[in-house]
Amino acid sequence: MPRTLVVSDLHLGSRAENDVLRHDGVLELLFGALESVDRLVLLGDTLELRQGSVPEVLARSRQVLERLGATLGDRPVVLVPGNHDHALITGWLERRERPLTLEQRWAPREASFAAEATAALLAPAPVEVAYPGVWLADGVYATHGHYLDLHMTVPTIERVAVAISGRVSLDSSRRWDDVHSPDDYEAVLAPVYAWAQAAAQSGRSSATVQGGRTVGAWQSLRRSGGSRALRTRALPLLFPWAVRGANALGLGPLRAEISLDELRRAGLAAMATTVERLQIDARHVIFGHTHRTGPVEGDEPAQWLTPNGVQLHNAGSWVQTRAFGTSTDSPYRPGGAVLVEDGQRPRLLRLLQDHELS
Repeated sequence: MPRTLVVSDLHLGSRAENDVLRHDGVLELLFGALESVDRLVLLGDTLELRQGSVPEVLARSRQVLERLGATLGDRPVVLVPGNHDHALITGWLERRERPLTLEQRWAPREASFAAEATAALLAPAPVEVAYPGVWLADGVYATHGHYLDLHMTVPTIERVAVAISGRVSLDSSRRWDDVHSPDDYEAVLAPVYAWAQAAAQSGRSSATVQGGRTVGAWQSLRRSGGSRALRTRALPLLFPWAVRGANALGLGPLRAEISLDELRRAGLAAMATTVERLQIDARHVIFGHTHRTGPVEGDEPAQWLTPNGVQLHNAGSWVQTRAFGTSTDSPYRPGGAVLVEDGQRPRLLRLLQDHELS
């Protein structure tokens, strides 16, 4: 089996310019990790398609993608779409005649215009699209992780939108989160992604669509007092009542606790539920999406195991989000990757651990 490097959540083409691969010296550190591998897996949210049209985002991503492809040469890239670049696969999803399985692969031109254009920038590296995940070795499966949003208990704006979508999309005899197959997950999530994608094409997508509103609300809830506006200071007081109201409307279960520990716990529990619902028969499952690398030193090992004993691994992100911490030991620090070698346990790499980020 090929030696594989897995990276997730590059968010290339971000209008906010927090995708760190465009920063001096960062791309070279990724190139160093690629020297000894046979294959690169881009595990979702490679492109930030919620912050502009496909041509606009690709124009901002061109330099990074072209240099990445030139470095790889004839070594292949597996492109796995996530929630922020779901448009990479929408063309095929609209034409499919059979149910989704855990791994299906296509040439970029079969997947979508966006995938074909991305592959052209990655040339000469050959590109294949895989969705919703990809088997990397015996017992090792990788997927972006966006399906976990159905099971999150942290009340983000997107999580509430997903619950509303599920109540409309699924048969009325089922709960909105009664999902057990990739097609079930797509039925609930795809309408939310389509709306976000359509808003981005206008070039005037809001902070809510781009994700900034969620981060801003999270920061407001964690701070108290000070000279902030009365509306912002009142938010932590009203928040528990809003969560109770959402639960009463059947959009839960949601919890009012907002902390980094809760984000970790909830994300891992939600991913474990996803693995069990999809019956992923693997020893190791690699995902991204939550932007938190792991497991890292100090984590509770049991939280990174599903009830059936599947070991979870998170490749982290290549996005700098100061709200979640920028210290060298922060699990949210960008630059994570997972190395997969046949017969060995997947190994977490933290490529920017000692790199000074601007």
